[in-house]
Amino acid sequence: MGSLRPPAWHRAAVVAALMLAAFTFNTTENLPVGLLSLMAADLRVPLAAVGVLVTGYGLTVAVVSLPVAHVTRSVPRRYLLAGLLGLLSVASWVSALGGVSYGLLLASRLATALAQALFWAVMGPVAVGLFPPERRGRIIGLLSVGGSLATVLGVPAGTWLGAHGGWRVPFAVLGALAVVSLVVIAVLLPTSRPQESHSAYGAAPDRRRFTVVLATTALSVTGAFAGFTYVAVFLEDVTGFAAGSVSAVLMAFGAAGLAGVTVTGPLLDRFPRGTLTVPVAAQAAALLGLYAGARSEVAVVALLMLLGASVGPVFMATQSQILRVAPGRTESALAANSAAFNVGVAVGALLGGALLPAAGARGAFLAGGLLTVTALAVLTWPAPAATPLPEAGPRDTPLPEAGPGHGRPRTGTP
Repeated sequence: MGSLRPPAWHRAAVVAALMLAAFTFNTTENLPVGLLSLMAADLRVPLAAVGVLVTGYGLTVAVVSLPVAHVTRSVPRRYLLAGLLGLLSVASWVSALGGVSYGLLLASRLATALAQALFWAVMGPVAVGLFPPERRGRIIGLLSVGGSLATVLGVPAGTWLGAHGGWRVPFAVLGALAVVSLVVIAVLLPTSRPQESHSAYGAAPDRRRFTVVLATTALSVTGAFAGFTYVAVFLEDVTGFAAGSVSAVLMAFGAAGLAGVTVTGPLLDRFPRGTLTVPVAAQAAALLGLYAGARSEVAVVALLMLLGASVGPVFMATQSQILRVAPGRTESALAANSAAFNVGVAVGALLGGALLPAAGARGAFLAGGLLTVTALAVLTWPAPAATPLPEAGPRDTPLPEAGPGHGRPRTGTP
């Protein structure tokens, strides 16, 4: 990557391969949600055990993101990404094997989670390093579209394949998609040391802003998932939707999310702060609006679409901000943001679950809205004024005159 960039079509192909890989990883992570009953019946385990395949996955990503990013910080990205995609492919095919035990399936899921933790840390720097620095936000936007397609297309398509061909079939297909990404990256991505790319370090390092963005990620994601984890209960028990209508409402949520990242992506470079502040504010309004307008079907659908259109752009904008303000290496900074995201998912689900018995699903959305308002306050809180430097005054003792052995005047620094 360095000073010589590969041809334009090489760079476009690598970005497309990374988009496909993001789609594959995100679909793999969430696919068991759509296949819950099928997998539980075939493996002869409780539904909660299949749920562990999702929660254990997210917790693994949260725990290992930073350590593995640090350990692999000097490995050429071409080899590292090829290895991660190879692991994704093999683990997916292991999951698709006939007669696989629950224990082996869980092990393959955790291996995939390990690969995903590192993939999200290095994907962004690799992609933006292929292009001029002023296009960082636009490239992050494209990668986010690939990840968002998993919700709109990947999981529904995988659920359909599982219902018609057995739950193992979609895992086999995902393994094949990982191989496609692997081949493109192994052939077209240049081999260079990660630190040679302009994307290895923040464009405008700012430790305070970095901390603010991490806090925004954690608080906003916790708020979103405190309510959204229990959206089916909310739609059926509070709003009164029929069970058969819930999937259509969730499809509208996913489509709005895809539209949100598609529209926001091209604006990240021009409005780096606005493209984070506006979606966080919209998320807060959507969650609080769902609490207030829970009985109106029309209002609930519109507000869920607003929520979908804001949740995706929030994480995309934080990733773009992290690339800009990272105080050190960007892969470690992005790993920290990914860990904050996954911790937020887990804590949000636990918080919403704890509130259900006392406050119901509606109360979970209220709590999520208040957490997101807190995230907005953290994000927009004014930075402390810089401490002015003391004015220069006369020295108590004059500087020695230059003479033999004095090549330049002293500066007063030892």
